[in-house]
Amino acid sequence: MPSLLYALAFAAGVTLILQVGINMMLRNALGSPVIAGLVSFVVGSVAIACFVVVTRTPWPMRSQFLGTPAWAWLGGALGAFYVITTVVAGPRLGAATLLALVVLGQLATSLLVDHFGWLGFPQHPLTLVRLAGAALLFGGVLLITR
Repeated sequence: MPSLLYALAFAAGVTLILQVGINMMLRNALGSPVIAGLVSFVVGSVAIACFVVVTRTPWPMRSQFLGTPAWAWLGGALGAFYVITTVVAGPRLGAATLLALVVLGQLATSLLVDHFGWLGFPQHPLTLVRLAGAALLFGGVLLITR
């Protein structure tokens, strides 16, 4: 099972750069990064809705919706920020620089989230080895952006 999860995580990383490129092309065709982001989210929402129907995923109860903390609804807004930012920054930075910076931001945030066990993630203390890995990635970002 862990190897399948590793493969899925790797595939998610691959799709990030493909998504950025596709959304940049959509931006060019439609003339607006905001409209491109909206179209991207509508298509994604339709795809998820189809998946829900095909897999017969049960719909949550009303009480589950009402019991959800207010901050938990921000995931879509954060996704929108990501999509619009990459569509705007991608053509100026290039794919490698953009994704190196995205990955560095993800790593820095994930180290904090893991250390404190925030957002439902299991707690994994920040160690010198983990910091060294982050420093190596930061060095890689510096080399890629030069």
